[in-house]
Amino acid sequence: MKWHFFPFFSAFLALTFAPGLASVHAAGETALDTATIETITGLKGVSNQAEGTFKVSKPRNDVAITVEQVRMAPFMGLTSWATFAPGMKDRVMVMGDMVLFEDEVNPVMSVALDKGLEVTALHNHFFFDEPKVYFMHIGGDAPVDKLSAGVRAIFDKVKEIRAANPLPAKSFGSSALPEKSSIDGAVVSQVFGQKGGCE
Repeated sequence: MKWHFFPFFSAFLALTFAPGLASVHAAGETALDTATIETITGLKGVSNQAEGTFKVSKPRNDVAITVEQVRMAPFMGLTSWATFAPGMKDRVMVMGDMVLFEDEVNPVMSVALDKGLEVTALHNHFFFDEPKVYFMHIGGDAPVDKLSAGVRAIFDKVKEIRAANPLPAKSFGSSALPEKSSIDGAVVSQVFGQKGGCE
């Protein structure tokens, strides 16, 4: 699995959130097919006419989250979202922020990359959160149906993981290390031609 970075990300940030974007769209930009976005993602969206964008979102209300033992509501920074903006010709752009638990990060990153989306950041917002919450930034530049399908695949993967295990896992599930090492120090020393030891 590779990390991908795309050059238009900074420009997209500036364009997507610049005031008056709708009045400065370049000739040749495609109009947003909001009905297709909603149908494929399965989420109702909100248009921002001033910015020329369309945003779908989904709150993480499936698992109780606390920060410093205080219960956090989804509107307090725990809502996944994806914002679509017009692109050139038959393409659109998308960027988003996915709210994930530790056992969702690897599977979601894989499905995002497999669907042609970019993963541009992974970080946390909180200290002493339970369970641990991570935020994965996504982006892309493609036909609207492809980007919408990628966003939908992320939400479907999260739903699949939580359906199998309602509570986030606390480890990768690896077996515990044995009390006694099975490494033969004498063999290792012979291979390297020098005496080794434990420090």
